[in-house]
Amino acid sequence: MKTRSFCLLLCAMILLLAAGPVSAKDLKVGFIYVSPVGDAGYSYAHDLGRQAVEQMDGVDTSYVESVPEGPDAERVLRNMARKGFDLIFATSYGYMDSVIKVAKQFPEVIFMHCSGFKRAENAGTYFGRIYQARYLTGIVAGKMTTSNVLGYVAAYPIPELIRGINAFTLGARSVNPEVQVRVVWTKSWYDPATEKEAAKSLLDVGADVIAQHVDSPAPQEAAQEKGEYSVGYNSDMSAFAPDAHLTSAVWKWENLYTDVVKQVQDGTWKSTDIWAGLDENVVGIAPFGPMVDTETAALVRSKKEAIAAGKFEVFSGPIHDQEGQLRVEEGEAMSDEELLGMTWFVENVVGTTQ
Repeated sequence: MKTRSFCLLLCAMILLLAAGPVSAKDLKVGFIYVSPVGDAGYSYAHDLGRQAVEQMDGVDTSYVESVPEGPDAERVLRNMARKGFDLIFATSYGYMDSVIKVAKQFPEVIFMHCSGFKRAENAGTYFGRIYQARYLTGIVAGKMTTSNVLGYVAAYPIPELIRGINAFTLGARSVNPEVQVRVVWTKSWYDPATEKEAAKSLLDVGADVIAQHVDSPAPQEAAQEKGEYSVGYNSDMSAFAPDAHLTSAVWKWENLYTDVVKQVQDGTWKSTDIWAGLDENVVGIAPFGPMVDTETAALVRSKKEAIAAGKFEVFSGPIHDQEGQLRVEEGEAMSDEELLGMTWFVENVVGTTQ
């Protein structure tokens, strides 16, 4: 009997070895978006990242779009956790409290929250230094303006957006000290009609380049209709306004998302704050429009290389605020903590942080 049992066990082991290693269960990865994936902007860019994850071995993905911040987000997150998702990316700032609440209820699920600052043992944060790309697009806008008035359509007066507006302004002023940036808040991430009206109001007061931190290409379209220029955000928006589009500050989420998924797959993931930039190819700029001259393009590429190599800091002094107060001394640079808490505008920005 012992000999027979040993033979059966040996045969079973041979069969297992012949079949190869036993594959682990597929990793289920979920994404929730604040706007439609067809917005050509923020959610579209995130979904390009999801599609890259979908191509990874042993990974299945799913997403829910147009999820409002608040109770609806909490419901969607909880439903995903109950359905056995292993990793969930919540891609909007306003999902933060919902992520932390649901993460406590499902400690076996890993959550990643975009652009927030609250973490838990099973919940990390991630974002990109898009302000670096903003600075580069500001150089282009500063070179291309003839009125010295740039318009900026922005969603909410939170540090992320204030930081981006300031970086854009610093880039523009580095090549055109007389330029001013006028800001209009829409108080919405995705509202094409409001975004277009905001852009029109800026064009009406003399702006000849329109930039944005909202999701739809409506500001780009408004600029083209007026015969002026535009700077997009999130993705290459040139198809929507080919005669106006100078460039865009763009996300390359696929590089960050696939890296996080690999960490979860190999068991090395830990709750951290990820803030990646040009050096890690998580942010960048879209190709230049044909109206951008070679001298400007070369200047931008040179500055991009300097930022990526750590040879230039966007927020290096001297920097004054709107009231003329010196905020950053010459030879100094703002810390990440200061950047993440930025609530003031640099000089030459026309608008309020309220």
